[in-house]
Amino acid sequence: MKSVRTLIAGAALAAATYAAPASAQFFFKSPELSGARVTGAEPGITVQALPGATGDELRAALAWNLRAGLNVAALQCQFEPTLLTLNNYNDLLDTHADELKRSYEILAKYFERNAKTKKEGQNALDQFGTRVYSSFSTVSAQLNFCQAAGEIGQEAVFTPKGQFGALAEQHMRKLRNSLVPSSEQQFPGGFYQRSLTNMEPLTRPKCWKKGIWQDKRCGAYPLLG
Repeated sequence: MKSVRTLIAGAALAAATYAAPASAQFFFKSPELSGARVTGAEPGITVQALPGATGDELRAALAWNLRAGLNVAALQCQFEPTLLTLNNYNDLLDTHADELKRSYEILAKYFERNAKTKKEGQNALDQFGTRVYSSFSTVSAQLNFCQAAGEIGQEAVFTPKGQFGALAEQHMRKLRNSLVPSSEQQFPGGFYQRSLTNMEPLTRPKCWKKGIWQDKRCGAYPLLG
C-alpha cells in the first residue's frame, strides 16, 4: 500500500512541477472571463470616472490600471509559481518602461488640469493610484484573478514597445471580470477546488525524502478526494 501510495504521490508532484499552461492551472474548464475591447470611458473600468479626458488620457489610465493589476498579481499569486506573475511583471516593466512613464505623465497633467493648484492635482493623482490598487484586492475570486493576470502578463511580455495601452484596451475587461467569483465550469459545485486543496501538501519538497512521505515534517499523509 505504501509503495502504491508513494507512486501516486510522486506522479502528483511531477504534475505540479511540470504544470500545464495557465488556462489549465486551476480548473478542468475555466470560467469565461473575456470581454469586449474598452476605451476607458466605461463605468468601473478605470475605477473612477475621468470627466473631460481625451483619448490619450483614457488610454494612459487603462495602461496604469493594467500595470497596477499585474503588480498586485505579482504579489498575490506567487502561491502558483508556474503562472510567472512576478517574472512577467518585472519583464514588462523593463519592456514598457517608456510608455508607462509617459502614461503617468499624461495622467499627472490631467489631474493638474482639473485641479485648482498643482498640489491638489498631485493629491488627486495619488488618490486615483490608491483606488486603482485597492480595486484589485480579491479573496473569493483569487484563482480567477491569478489565472487571468498570468495570461495577460505573459502576453504583455511579448507585446511590442508602445503597445501596452492597446493591450490594456483589449484585456482590461477580462481582468475586471476575473474579480467576480466563479468556479469550476465542467463540474459545478467546486469538485476540483476541493481536490486541489487536498493535493497542495504533496507539492512541498520538504515533505519528501527519496520518494517517501515524511510524517514527522508534514503530519499524516493527505487523503485525496
